[in-house]
Amino acid sequence: MLSVILPASNEEAWIGPCLDALIASDPPGMPAEVLVVANACQDGTVAKAQARMDAAQTAGWQLTVLDLTEPGKLNALNIGDARASGDIRVYLDADVVVSPPLIGQIARALAQAPGPAYASGTPRIAPATSAVSRAYARFWMQLPFARSPAPGFGLFAVNAAGRARWGAFPAIISDDTYVRLQFTPGERIGLPATYSWPMVEGFRRLVRVRRRQDDGVAEIAARWPDLLEREGKARLGAAALLKLALRDPIGFATYAAVSLAVRLGPQSRGWTRGR
Repeated sequence: MLSVILPASNEEAWIGPCLDALIASDPPGMPAEVLVVANACQDGTVAKAQARMDAAQTAGWQLTVLDLTEPGKLNALNIGDARASGDIRVYLDADVVVSPPLIGQIARALAQAPGPAYASGTPRIAPATSAVSRAYARFWMQLPFARSPAPGFGLFAVNAAGRARWGAFPAIISDDTYVRLQFTPGERIGLPATYSWPMVEGFRRLVRVRRRQDDGVAEIAARWPDLLEREGKARLGAAALLKLALRDPIGFATYAAVSLAVRLGPQSRGWTRGR
């Protein structure tokens, strides 16, 4: 069985398209369920998820909506994990839209893996409204991490042997980085099917999210330094950076400005929403 665990906090603007795309996926070739774990929502997230019950059943999905009063994504992930029945676990952010083939590709790849395995699709940045976000996203997607196989931001999946690599999700900033680094590059499977992930809008929000991303990596380095040895991404040398900058000077300038603002600004106080 395949279980999709979908934590959501005040995601009424995103949860509908996310679930609609998931339900419309090509058949995964095995029983499938999705658990929407709404945590301390004060908007229409729960109602919009529940409104997809009939469509999910018609499409062969078992949809469960858990309405938690406690806030926190990590708590939601742990509760979703405890309720999930599948040997294959897909962890999906509520603002991600999967392409039709992706879930089936994940199911087949992880079912056929000979040992512990991690999988994700090919990310695509959803069109941004602001020019600064478009420029930043364009340059960011050319960097080694974004171009590495199965970077996993917004969506990642593991088989049963892979899920045994860690216990409960710890209280950390970057759950996706933590899980990805449980696996060596050779154990990560990058699949050709795409998914759409939105970049936050505006300079201040880009700085806030980038600071959180940097803090998340620093936290893992401090608590589990051995994990970073599994990163496996290519290094970006000066020559390669110059080539990227010449190819897209506006994107480079935007990326550099965000990076500088992160360094000069106040330290993050932990998890923060980008939107």
